[in-house]
Amino acid sequence: MIKKRKMKSYTEVYAVGQYISMSAHKARRVIDQIRGRSYEETLMILELMPYRACFPIFKLVYSAAANASHNKGFNESNLVIRKAEVNEGNTVKKLKPRARGRSYPIKKHTCHIIIVLEDMSLYEESDEYLMSFKKTIWGNKNTKIVCHDTYGSGGLWDKK
Repeated sequence: MIKKRKMKSYTEVYAVGQYISMSAHKARRVIDQIRGRSYEETLMILELMPYRACFPIFKLVYSAAANASHNKGFNESNLVIRKAEVNEGNTVKKLKPRARGRSYPIKKHTCHIIIVLEDMSLYEESDEYLMSFKKTIWGNKNTKIVCHDTYGSGGLWDKK
């Protein structure tokens, strides 16, 4: 079940997917890869990732973009994923019959996914604004990496 709602902001549109039958942990693994990226780049990433969680997230991103273009008239090439979050939903608990009259519990987890898209054409400094959402791994390129030997003599785990 996919719900689409408008937000109060004039540049944001979002789509909500509720009771999606997968663990929230597995969906967060995919959501972390697309947060802060452009709409077109997100679709390419989701098509090429080998996880089962990609398809419902792909549908939600596509639905939010269709909502943005239809309801607010935004161009899809200017859309950026502003916020993407995964919350835990209900857990369906069942009992599977086993040998000798015993039973085995089965837990089926669900999650709720929220995708918020923002139109970047209204911002004058869209490149700088877009870079504020992207994750930087190293910061600037002059960063020095220092490795400490914790297993050598005098280290943390020295057993002498």
